[in-house]
Amino acid sequence: MGELSEFPLRYKLFLKGYPWRRIEPVPWAPLKKPIKDCRLAVVSSAGLVQPGQAPFDDSIRGGDYSFREIPADADVVTLMDTHRSELYDHSGLRQDPNLVFPLDRLREMEKRGRIGSLNRRHLSLMGSITAPNRLVKKTAPAAAGKLVDDDVDIALLVPV
Repeated sequence: MGELSEFPLRYKLFLKGYPWRRIEPVPWAPLKKPIKDCRLAVVSSAGLVQPGQAPFDDSIRGGDYSFREIPADADVVTLMDTHRSELYDHSGLRQDPNLVFPLDRLREMEKRGRIGSLNRRHLSLMGSITAPNRLVKKTAPAAAGKLVDDDVDIALLVPV
């Protein structure tokens, strides 16, 4: 994240007045088996979608709190950037979506036996959610439920 001084005035004012939340304690669970035996899923807030999927809706006040499923065999270079934020340079992720959705790198790790397996699906969400209640109350439980149903051991969170 950049320094506050780098942002335009309207974003500085917004960020200074934003009611940031603290979650204590930070939720986490220790691994019950070695990583080389775990099933892993990617959960990214890069706002990527596959061709044919609806883009994230930037007209929703407070941010689009939905998610898109990305299948494990998706070609990462075909994923489209629909992230609404203007506050970061999107050119890197457009050149290599693995920066924010590292499926190719994880496939390499799977082949080398570094991780047990990749899940059959991964999740893409929109970052820059300024009204997170719907995300916390609706989306997160639904997304977590899918990963639990798939017996995922590790969710690799890639915040953007």
